[in-house]
Order: sequence, then structure tokens, then C-alpha cells
Amino acid sequence: MARQRSEAVAAAMSKSHNIRNMCVIAHVDHGKSTLTDALVYKAGIITEQQAGQRRFTDSLEAEQEKGITIKSSSVSMYYELDDQILGDLKRDDNGFLVNLIDSPGHVDFSSEVTAALRVTDGALLVVDAVSGVSVQTETVLRQALSERVQLTLVINKVDRCILEQKLEAEELYQKLSGIVARCNALIATYRSTDDSTYSDEHFNPILGNVAFASGKQGWAFTLNQFATFIAEKAKVSKDKYLNRLWGESYYSSENKKWVSYEQSRTIDDAKRGFNQFILQPLYQILNACAELNMDEVQKLLSKIDVKLSADKLDASVLDAKKITANVMKRWLPAGEAMLHLIVLHLPSPVQAQVYRIKHLYEGPQDDQAACSMKACDPNGEVMIYISKKIPAQDGSRFLCFGRIFSGTVVSGTNVRVLGPDYRPGSTSDLQIKNITSVGVMVGDRCMPMNSVPAGNVVALSGIDKCLVKTATITTSPDAHNFRVMKFSVSPVVRVAVDAKDPTDHAKLVEGLKKLVQADSLVQVLNENGQHVIAAAGELHLEICLADLEKTHARCPLKVATPIVTYRETITAESRQIAFTKTTNKHNKFFMRASPLEPGLAEAIESGRISSKQDPKERSKILVEEFGWDLAATKKIWAFGPYDNGPNMLVDGTRSVDGLGTIQDAVVAAFQWTSQEGVLASENLRGARIELLDAEIHRDAAHRRPDQLIPAIRRCLLASLHMAAPRLLEPIFLVDIECPTRMIGRVYATLNKRRGQISEEEELSGTTLSRVKAFLPVNESFGFTEELRHSTGGTAFPQCQFDHWALLPGEPFELNTKCGLIVTETRQRKNLPEQIPALESLIDRQ
Repeated sequence: MARQRSEAVAAAMSKSHNIRNMCVIAHVDHGKSTLTDALVYKAGIITEQQAGQRRFTDSLEAEQEKGITIKSSSVSMYYELDDQILGDLKRDDNGFLVNLIDSPGHVDFSSEVTAALRVTDGALLVVDAVSGVSVQTETVLRQALSERVQLTLVINKVDRCILEQKLEAEELYQKLSGIVARCNALIATYRSTDDSTYSDEHFNPILGNVAFASGKQGWAFTLNQFATFIAEKAKVSKDKYLNRLWGESYYSSENKKWVSYEQSRTIDDAKRGFNQFILQPLYQILNACAELNMDEVQKLLSKIDVKLSADKLDASVLDAKKITANVMKRWLPAGEAMLHLIVLHLPSPVQAQVYRIKHLYEGPQDDQAACSMKACDPNGEVMIYISKKIPAQDGSRFLCFGRIFSGTVVSGTNVRVLGPDYRPGSTSDLQIKNITSVGVMVGDRCMPMNSVPAGNVVALSGIDKCLVKTATITTSPDAHNFRVMKFSVSPVVRVAVDAKDPTDHAKLVEGLKKLVQADSLVQVLNENGQHVIAAAGELHLEICLADLEKTHARCPLKVATPIVTYRETITAESRQIAFTKTTNKHNKFFMRASPLEPGLAEAIESGRISSKQDPKERSKILVEEFGWDLAATKKIWAFGPYDNGPNMLVDGTRSVDGLGTIQDAVVAAFQWTSQEGVLASENLRGARIELLDAEIHRDAAHRRPDQLIPAIRRCLLASLHMAAPRLLEPIFLVDIECPTRMIGRVYATLNKRRGQISEEEELSGTTLSRVKAFLPVNESFGFTEELRHSTGGTAFPQCQFDHWALLPGEPFELNTKCGLIVTETRQRKNLPEQIPALESLIDRQ
């Protein structure tokens, strides 16, 4: 059987119209992995009994323990659909290959969602019918839109609204309708102005791109399915019912006719079409099963033409939940409804690559590589984007997981591995390697293939040692890079680690290298001889440390107290012009610092403004939105740190002889200073520094970099010192669901930790409330445990990095919060305890 599946997958790979690359995205605990099981079962990989319980894509030990997805996991599955369902859909035949990726819902693992979206063309957005659209729902939807991924919607846990919340049919309709409207509002808010693939009313049950489901009970349906059932019974056209099963269409059973909302108010038995034809039979069956009224169950089953064996309905052996699942899985199998969503409403690679390549590829849109990718050409040059690395089962090597946009990859192929810093025509960040094997992922194992053509996801062996996290793989000597992925979270929580046994130090160093490769977001830094791991939050850090100890380093660890990453900024213009000169007195520099305009730092961090974009486009945004002088926009020398950070170096000089000879030195000093600011050597954020004037010696021997860079750095630091420098602290947005009676305890816990309430709302139809608050990351350690303890385990918080805010207090006053943190940070980094005095930085003219 497994061999037959493998052969079917291999055969379907070359039929690009019949491929769907998609992922499942949602807030944590909204039911992604449980729903995914229904598709895995329909593909014949797990049994019916396992579906909904097994969580096939959660293969890691930590995932099973915590009951959440931590790493995105891919499954390639083959299905056959009949002509009646497919209609006039463009296809090669009736066999479809679905490359599904189940992604995490917890915000700490958002980088895994980004990596999954980069290699897919469509997504199932899952929303819990009870909780509604949550914080992380909004985040993953925004991520999908930024990657130009098409969306369909699954509203899950509908059974809980019926059986637990006891909602009336009209109340349930209003709730479901509200979720659809909220998701459409988010799309209208976040979609790019140049993205024509979405309308403001994108999700519409009548169009068939919305499904209603219960992953735990294994059932789901679309309006199209119910319209087909009803039409077959009534022996009329499906279209007669489809448009009336959602919205303001009402049916009078007595008059046997459809009426408008206004007419329905005068007719006693007029009910909304959705309630009458869909919710009514659903309520009847669910309630009959829950009450174990087996006579009623048998009567209803005969009405809907569902036959079940006696052992599946044996109330003396099975409980109500099991019987409900048996009935509903047979009547409305979840795998079938979701497969309809995927095949009929998500694009094939041939369709998607036409518009996605414009967004993903950095090179000219008319070069050979771009044209091959837009055509999804299996005979073109190989173009692959590696989005993540998967540790092999023995932990020694990694599989490189990515998407083939053009060409066909075969084991033994020599390829060019382009790192993120590669520039066409250069040899930096370029390696040529041999691919030793190719395959596709099925959960935690790799299924080997002879070759994999364009339009598919792929797992490659043999090239893992020449790339760190992501890379562009190509056989074309002229190809450019794919754009680097933008993550929605930042690594703001750090901890120093060491091996308990000094003899294991080499194992630790090797393990840290593997950890960086295995996790898309984690950073490993070396601070004063200490190994420091930077992660997105407490849970992410916990998982990273467990992976490091058990899988990558395989030695006991000594872990320090977690610390927080801060940023330095300035809050005023330099009170005077900073002046420095080189030690040989032959070169002089004059600089001034000022804060960036409100919103400009965020625009740079989001990629709207960057060093790589067209200068005319950048100038237009800076002039029109941020009030810059047009001449200044044309004299931007650098962004920093790392050439893409939220600080800018501007040339404000006039007629300086030899300026071009020192530009590299000025930029190098600026990059250094933007990485290590004046207060505590933390990264700088939100500063604009202008070189106002300079005197440069004509003789190159008197303006060597070792003379220039230290003097320019002092000038930069002095300009910041005189611009009211402050520390910025990272702030989490905390989303808390709890019983309404526990709100007071939630507020008390937040107040103890400098938390600020943003909004509070009661969840309609429940006894729950949702609180959104801002919480400093520095105060977040142990917050989850304290909150659960104070609310008796009933409050569920989720923390997501939201923004940077000024830390209270003055950095130059030791008794303030800001002053204490500056001192602690300087001590930790083995810097002099005092911030450098201004007199030690500037020179006298």
C-alpha cells in the first residue's frame, strides 16, 4: 500500500495543474492538527480510528507532551476526485497531489509559519467558532497576505456551539457570519494595494471557499455539499438552492416558497435558509446522538441515506461522543470537505507562480530564471528556495526543505548555493555542491524520489553544510536571489548557556551550530566569551534549550537567568554639532543626530523602505509621507545595522574635496555604532545621523581606515550622546482568555508587572472574556504560571512581541529603572560601569 502511494505521488508530480501546495494556519488550539488528520486519513496514511486523535503531523516528543505544534511538518498525499465535483476545473486528469504543511499556532513559533507560507501557494485558515478571530489568527492571516498566498476558511468546533453553548440556530448563524465578516475585514485591512487576487469580500460560503467543521468529531461541510444533497432529494438544479443557503434568504415550509427578509417578518414559519436546511438537521442528529436516543438516530440516518454497521451504533459499548463521531464522519467526512476547498479554491503552481514570482524574486522580471519560474517550466534552469532545515533522524545531518519554482532536480546534480548576501557576478556567499538525494516529506520521514519537477516541495540531502538557514539553489550562473523572509516575531529573550562538564565544550559549540540551522528564528551570539541564545519568548527558549540538550549537543547544560534585548534610541536633535579629528590631526568630522520621524522606523523594519528598493520610489515615500527634503533623500549613504536596520546615515555636506575616498569608512563606523550604541552597546533604533562637514587629507597615507574609523565612531557616539539618548524595551501584546468572573485577578496580575490594559470584550454566547494588554518583556518571565495560579488554571495567555517603548527613567541617573538596566547591561558585557563622558568623545577645534 505504501509503495502504491509512493508511486502515485511520483506520477502526479509532473502534472503541475493537479498539484496543490498548501498549509494549515491558525491561532494555537484552534484545531489545525486534528483537522489535518482527516486529510491524512483520506489519503490512506492513518486509520479512521486514529484520525482526530493521532495528530499525525505532531511527531516530536515535545509536541505530544504539550499538545501543540512546534515545528511545521509536511505531508505529500495523493487523491482522486470524480468529474462531478471537478466540473470544468483545469486539470491534467482526476488524480491530485496535495503537499500539505501543518504549521504551529503558538506565536513563539511564528517563524515556522513564515517558512511554510514561503513554499506554498494556498492556505486553510482555521478559526475556532467558540473563541472567534484571535490575535494569532490576525498575525498568520497578515503573514499569508504578505507572501501572496491564497486563503480559504475553515470554522472549526461548531459542535461545541451546539452541544456545550446551546446556541439557538439563529444565534449560531450570527456568530458564524460574524467570523466570516471579521476575516474579510482583516483581508481588506492588510492586503497589499497591488494585490488583485483578493476582493474585500473574499470569504463567501456561497462561493464554496468557507467550510464549517468539527475536527474532533471528524466532520465538515461546505454549502456546495448541502446544496447537492438537497437538490438530489428534490430532483432540481443545485444552483436553485446554493445562493439561498447563506445570507438574507428565508424559506416558508407552509407556503413552500423563498421570501426576502422584509416578507419573512410577516410569515410565522419563515426561517433563514441556512438554519432551515443545514443547521436544523445538524442539531437533530447531534442532539439525538448526545442523548443516546438510538431510535431517533436510526430514523435520521435513513433520511440522509447513511448506513452504519450495528457495532458503530452500539450504545451499550460506546459512549455518546464515539457514536456522534461515527455518525458524523460517515455523513459529512471532514477530509472530503477540506479536499474540495483545497482542490477547487486554491491555485495550482502554474497559476500561483505567475503573480508570486513578482513578489519573491529579486532579479529582473524578464530574465531567463524569472520567465522559467512564471511558466513553472520543468525543463528550465533549476530554481529552488530553501525555507528551512529539518534534522535527520540520527541528528548528524539536515535535510534542506524547499520549493522548486523551475527545472527538475535529480540526485547527483551540481548546483549553485546562493546565500542571503550573494550578489550576481560575485563569488561571495556562493558555493557549488552536489545534491546526493532528493525526496518528499511524509510527516517525520523522507520518501526518496528519482527526480522532482517544478511546482513541488522537496527535501534535499548533501548541501546542508553550505547554508545556515535559507538559500537559493540554482543551476543558472545568472540567477538572482529570492527575497529574504520577513518574520513577524523578534528574538527578544536571551539566555547564556554553558556545558556543565568543561570537557563537553566542543559538543556544546557544535550543538549550537546545529540549533541555529534547525530553527528559522533562533540566534546564537557570543558575548564576552559567553554563548547566548536569543529566542522569541519563554516557550520558544524552553524548546530551544531542550533541543540543544537532547538532540544537538547531547550533553548536560548550565543555563543562566534569562535576559531581555533592549534597543537604544534618541529623543531630541543633538544640542550641538559633534566634532572629532583623527589622532594624526589631518582629518576632521562634523555630525548631528536627530530622531527619525514617527512611523519611519516601522516602515524600514517592514521593508516598505529599504536600501535595495528603487531610489525614486524611496524618495517619493520619504517626501510625501515623512516630510523629507528631496535633496536629502538622494544622499542616503546607508541603513543600519546590517544594511537594513531602522537607522539612516545621510550625507549633508556641501563641496567637500575627497569625500568619496572616506565614504566606506564612514559607513563602516556607522554600522558599528548602530550595532553598539553609546549607552550599553545595544542596537540603535530610530536615529538619523548626518555628516555635516569634513576635512580630508589628500594623501592616502594620512587617511587610512585605522585612522578614520575610530574618529568617525567617536563623532557618531558624541552626536547620539547629545541627542537625549534613552533605552527602548520590547513590549508584548498579551491575549488572555478567561472566565468573566476572573477578570479582576487578571488585572491584578498585570498591574504587578507594569501591564497596561488595551481592550476587554465578552465573547458572545459564552461566560468567557478576552483581555488584550501590553506587558514589558522584562516583566513576562513567570507571568503565565502566576496568572494560571491566581485564576485557578482558567486563564490562558499568549504573548506576542508588539512594539518597542521607552523604558521609564533617565539612563544617566543610576537610581532609575533605565539607569539600573544600563548599569547591569554594561557590567554583563564587561564594559566600564559608567557611560562614556561627552568630553572623552569629542575633540576641541
